[in-house]
Amino acid sequence: MINKVALSPLLTLDLEDYYPKEEIVVFDFKPHLFMELILKEKDFRKALQLLDWEQYKNKLVTVTCSADAIIPMWAYMLVASYLQPVAADILYGDQQSVRNQLFLKRIDKIDMNQFADKKIVVKGCGDVTIGEFAYMEITKKLRPVAKSIMYGEPCSTVPIYKKK
Repeated sequence: MINKVALSPLLTLDLEDYYPKEEIVVFDFKPHLFMELILKEKDFRKALQLLDWEQYKNKLVTVTCSADAIIPMWAYMLVASYLQPVAADILYGDQQSVRNQLFLKRIDKIDMNQFADKKIVVKGCGDVTIGEFAYMEITKKLRPVAKSIMYGEPCSTVPIYKKK
């Protein structure tokens, strides 16, 4: 018996390999607001001075506000100035949007030369749910270099693009 899939010239790209798995810690403005709605500068500055910033040491931190409040731009800058010396990285948004930002950064860093004139299968099933945005992004990056792009598994693919 011959395993034709194993002998195939197809390269499989598994987006799950680039999916951020590290913990993302949230800094939420809400508990630092008066009545969880209003930012009072003096009270806010005092709360930040008293906060234990070491809880964010070497962590990915997302800054957000879960309350329907208007947060002035300087407040984001102030929080970033406290986080920057301790956090591994600081991003804006909820955890999922930050995970998506990190995912896109990692996709952007993929060396596309390794896929030049190759037949690529972008893996379609896995343990992690990969958003549509990632499949669109990898297609945009692969199309200029790949000979062909397919979606699925090497034994069962859906053709996406073929260079003419």
